[in-house]
Order: sequence, then structure tokens, then C-alpha cells
Amino acid sequence: MAPTVEGGDAALLPEFPRGPLDTYRARASFSWKELALFTEGEDMLRFKKTIFSALENDPLFARSPGAHLSLEKYRELNFLRCKRIFEYDFLSAGDVFESPLRVSALIQCLGMYDWSLAAKYLLHTLIFGSAVFSSGSERHFTYIQKIFSMEIFGCFALTELSHGSNTKAIRTTAHYSPATEEFIIHSPDFEAAKFWVGNMGKTATHAVVFAQLHVPGGQCHGLHPFIIQIRDPKTLLPMPGVMVGDIGRKLGQNGLDNGFAVFHKVRVPRQSLLNRMGDVTPEGTYVSPFKDARQRFGASLGSLSWGRVTIMGMAVANLKLAVSIAVRFSATRRQFGPTEDEEIPVLEYQTQQWRLLPYLAAAYVLDHVSKSLFLDLVELQRGLAAGDRSARQAELGREIHALASAGKALASWTAQQGIQECREACGGHGYLAINRLGVLRDDNDPNCTYEGDNNVLLQQTSNYLLGLRACRVQDGACFRSPLKSVDFLDSYPGILDQRFEVSSVADCLDSAVALAAYKWLVCYLLRETHEKFNQEKRSGSDDFEARNNCQVFHGRPLALAFMELTVLQRFHEHVHRPCVPPSLRAVLGRLSALYALWSLNCHVGLLYRGGYFSGEQAGRVLESAILTLCSQLKDDAVALVDVIAPPDFVLDSPIGRADGELYKNLWGAVLQDSKVLERASWWPEFSVNKPVIGSLKSKL
Repeated sequence: MAPTVEGGDAALLPEFPRGPLDTYRARASFSWKELALFTEGEDMLRFKKTIFSALENDPLFARSPGAHLSLEKYRELNFLRCKRIFEYDFLSAGDVFESPLRVSALIQCLGMYDWSLAAKYLLHTLIFGSAVFSSGSERHFTYIQKIFSMEIFGCFALTELSHGSNTKAIRTTAHYSPATEEFIIHSPDFEAAKFWVGNMGKTATHAVVFAQLHVPGGQCHGLHPFIIQIRDPKTLLPMPGVMVGDIGRKLGQNGLDNGFAVFHKVRVPRQSLLNRMGDVTPEGTYVSPFKDARQRFGASLGSLSWGRVTIMGMAVANLKLAVSIAVRFSATRRQFGPTEDEEIPVLEYQTQQWRLLPYLAAAYVLDHVSKSLFLDLVELQRGLAAGDRSARQAELGREIHALASAGKALASWTAQQGIQECREACGGHGYLAINRLGVLRDDNDPNCTYEGDNNVLLQQTSNYLLGLRACRVQDGACFRSPLKSVDFLDSYPGILDQRFEVSSVADCLDSAVALAAYKWLVCYLLRETHEKFNQEKRSGSDDFEARNNCQVFHGRPLALAFMELTVLQRFHEHVHRPCVPPSLRAVLGRLSALYALWSLNCHVGLLYRGGYFSGEQAGRVLESAILTLCSQLKDDAVALVDVIAPPDFVLDSPIGRADGELYKNLWGAVLQDSKVLERASWWPEFSVNKPVIGSLKSKL
């Protein structure tokens, strides 16, 4: 049973220890506790505190200064910790749909502690579990209880050694044999080995394996998922015909065992096919509720949307950690000043504000959007589970696919760039491993790659938009989507006639200004990408070559601008709701405006080229507004960080602790490292064994 947290608001949101950060906390224009309650809600705050408290009070999760574990020991410890999470029972199988945001919260809480632990738990429960639930039928639901009791341990096996993004070219095969009512799972050669599969290296007993489904007569019905046992749960030895192993050390997240598997004519029962999207009768006839193979293929990969939306939240969590460390450091680190006798916090410098505060705003904005998109995905999965085959359900799936693809790219890149900026903003101290910024950078890095390379995913989004435009031209259809992300395109011609007419910085401090600019930018890039594609076609290119030649300066910025607009639109609407407390409206509005203008500033060249901006004043107003918002948010920065930072035990960064005792904490952490004061074990190499100068010089 999960532990509980008792007490009132004081216990839920205790005061921070007195110290050097008090000055900034006293300057804040809002109550950090009020913002925390508004942003998360009391129930979610209690849920997170329960998790954090359990980790901090359990010796299994104790931080060990100076401990450098071997790969084998780290993975053993990570597995033991994952098992302990199940013992705490923070999350039940029913919570996935009944309290979906708790799923996301648990993953982020575990990740803030250690992403190897979060990834291991996530891949087993959410990715593997949701694949079984959403792609399987009642005959597979017995696995769900086994997943949450850890009777089995799962992984999601799509990627192969020679194929990742091009999922349609996956080469693992599943040939059906009517005589035995079995599928024969086979890897034709080593290049078809399942590869990079998290949990597969050492611990997974079962895998959702994607393979090309063949029926008697030779017809292939494309990629389908199968649930296959790859190890014996009692011994963890491979099943007959399965060669399974570990791919070795990675750049980060080494507590997670990524592995490979090769199948040699492995026979599995017909019922192993996860058959919600398509099935095979005992006689070998293929049947599917989807008439269109492309629609079926998209639905069968629905689990990838779970992964991509979850990665958005993971990236945001990393950004929160990095910004929390860097802002607290900047508020206490004093360098230079107006006189030789007075040093001021580096947060007072405009450059430091410009480097950090947009990423603080991004953490708030992207956090809200990742949660809202997660709830949209839950709605989609509920429809699939209920057998909804309506046109709206299909369109919702396409829209979420487009948003999840670009959202994952935007969030992971923003976090990666933000963590690096935070590392540099903390100077040399940021480069010390004990301050965690390097680990965050390495652990966030794969978010840019797995579940789809970011640049490839952006093509999914631009293709979605180009497809909508084609339907408009051919059928005269309106631009409409279930989540309303494309509805503004119905005013496409009129939007393109608009121009930037803001002449003062004061008028630019509302995110509505950037919203209007973004709508124009998306319409402009959609037109330009469409025209570029047609130009390529007229020049003799086929569809493949034409699309390939449209990506770098057309499709890619189109997808990013569309996602940035969607993110901004959702957060703008969120902070302008009537339920927002009056005391929070100003700071939330500034966060919204800063993120909007800072993001828009990356597209200034396009805004000028397309004619939305003209003259020097437009660019100057935009830049001045960004700096003005940074200045306005500077005194709120520490309180904003206090809302999103986890407890010190979880943050695990001496320079980012809540008491602000920067040098005391850092000095203490350095002295706690093992053997820090000991003489080097190889000291005789210096003191005794002196080099004979020139002894190895060539005599020729």
C-alpha cells in the first residue's frame, strides 16, 4: 500500500529554509504556494509529495556521494528500485484511465530522481502495458494484471538494427500456419534483429514484437504487433529460438538495459497476435475492422503517441530541474558590481536574465501543454477501447499524431538547448558532475531520438497540414479538427493579408500579439511549402523526391511554427480563463508573452521575408519587449522556480538547493567525495620512477 502524507497546507507546502534566497523570495509579486495549488491542484501536490517522501525516507533510494557503480551493479540497483515502486503501489492499472495525469506525474517524479528508473518503469507499465491494452482484445487482458504485479516484465520491440524511423520496412516476419494454428516469428538475418529495446537487455520476459504478418498464399498484410515470451520468468533464461542480449553502455541512462533479440522460427499461438486492428482466423483468413490498410497501420502504432507525449513531459521535467538549479545559482552567485566594494547576483545582469528566463517560461508553457495533450490522448484511447470507428475519432487520431510528433520534437529540443544554456550560465561549477547538469544533458539527449528522430517526426506534422490544404483545394472542405488546432486556417487568405502594426513595447507585452504573428507565419509557410512542392513536381521530381526537397527551409519550419502556435494558443487560453486568481494573472501573462515573443524571435527572417514585418522598428520592438519581460520576471524567478523544483533530495544539486547556501553546500559536497583528500594510489610514478629524458628518442 502506498504511504500517505498527512497535515494541512503547511505540511504540503512547507516554508523554505532561511538563507541567501530570502531577498528574491521577498520581492516576488505573487505567492508561490498559491501558484503551486493553481498549477497542480491539492490532490496532485499530495500525490507528488507522497512519492518524493517515500524515495527520501527509503534507504534503497539513498544518494551515495562519490559512489561510482559498475554497469552491472547500477542495473541491479535500478531493478531493485523499480520493484520497490511496485511495492509502494503508487499507481494501479485502473489509474491509467481514471486518473491519467497521475501516470504522467509518477513518471516525472521518478525521472527527476533518476531517469533510468523512470524509463524502466514507464516502458513496462505504460508503453508495453498500453500496447497490450490498446492493440489487444479481451483475450489479452489477463496480461494487464500480470504487468502490475510484476509477474512478467515487458518491453516494446519495434526498432531493428537496420530500420528505425521507416517502420513500414521492418523485416521481422510472422507467417501463419493453419495446421498448428501458430505464427512463426523469424528474423531473416542479423540486420532484422530487434535493437535498442529498453528492458530487453537483461530483464524483460515478454515483448510486444512488431512483425510483417503473412497468411497462407503468400499475402503480406503489413506490420502487426504480437505479444511474445522471450525469457522464462522463473530463470530469466532465453526461450527456445530466441537470442536476446544487451547492447552495452550508452551516453546516459545506463541503469536501463537496452537490448536486442533475434528470433529463429519461434512458434507462438495464434492468440499471440494483438488483434484489435486485425486478426487471423484459425483457417488463416485475415480479417480487420479497418478497410483502409493505412488507417489500420496508423492505429496499430498508436502506442508510439503514448511514448511521444510522455517524452514531452520527460523533457519538461528535465528543463524544470536545470532551470531550478541555474536560477537559484544565479540568485546567490555574486560577481562584479557598480563599485569595487559591491558585488551583485549574476541574475541582476540582463544577459543572464535573457539566457535563463525564457527557458523558465518555456518550462511552464510546455508543462501545461504536455498535460493537456496527454489528456487528449486518453480521450482517443477511450474511443478506441469503446470501438469508436467514427470519422471524428479517425480525425482525432490524425490530429494527435501530428501534435505528438511535433510536440515531442519541440519539447526535447527546447530542453536540450535549455540544459546546455543552464550549464554554461552556472560557469565552471555547472561543469561539476555533482551539480547534475551534465547528467541531465546526457539523460535528456535520447529524448531527441527515440520514439522517432525529431526531424523525421516534423515531416509527419507538415504532411498532415499539407494534406488538409489539399483537401481544401480539391473538395472545398473547411479547416476543422476535433482539438481545433487547425481551425484558424479557415481564414487563411485573410490572415496572409495581415501585417504587424504594433509600434510600442507596451503594446507587445501581451501574448495575443505573438499569436496573431504565428497564425500569419503558419499560413505563409503552408503556402510556401505547397508552392515549393508543386515547383519540384513541375521540374520532374516524383512525390518522394519532391517532398525530400521541401523539408529544410519549408516543411521543417512549418511543423515547428505550427506546434509553437498550438503550444502558445493553449497556454494563452489557460492563463486567460476566468478561474485564474487575480493575484496570478500578471505573472502568468508575462510567462506566456515571454515564451511567445522569444520563440517568435527565431523566425524574424521569415517574418521580414514574407512581408509581415517591415522596417527596423518591428524587429526592435520585438527585442525590446523580450528584454522588458525578462526584467519584469527577474524578481519573480526564484519564486517561480520554488513552484516547479522538487525537494533537495530529488534535485540532487549542491548549487541548486533551496536554502541558497551556494558555497557552503558545494564545499561540503566536494569534501564528501570518496578519497578526495587521499594521496593518489599511483604516487610512486611521480616521486620514485622519474623519466629518463630522451631515452625513447630515435637514434636514427
